[in-house]
Amino acid sequence: MINKRLLVGNADDAKNPPPQVGAILMVAEEQNVTVPPRVIYAKIPLREFGEPAVSAVYDAVQWIETHLPQHRLMVCCRAGMGRSVSVIIAYLCCVEGMTYADALKLALTRRPGGMPLPRLDEVIASVCSRRRGRE
Repeated sequence: MINKRLLVGNADDAKNPPPQVGAILMVAEEQNVTVPPRVIYAKIPLREFGEPAVSAVYDAVQWIETHLPQHRLMVCCRAGMGRSVSVIIAYLCCVEGMTYADALKLALTRRPGGMPLPRLDEVIASVCSRRRGRE
């Protein structure tokens, strides 16, 4: 759990989420999972260990923002350590207004061993800027 409504998980967690999870965002390009029918599901693929595309992170942040108010939400990737943690950090920065350092610290405290994707701070700055431009 990153906070009361936002969780991070791996591919197995996505297939069998805790009962309180109502929405799952899969961000692993190579993973295709079937989730329980009660769960809202989307896939926004990111490549493992690669620099994330601004457009994909933007879409992921938007999806989380749309679904989080109504559902406890889990962001998943293959291992639940890189891409999922990175997307959660982006959400915390762009929607909840946390600094990159604070979001990183929170995510890594709650998910020890998490490894943000390369140049994540720069990608997040671009996503936040793009979001401000649409307001």
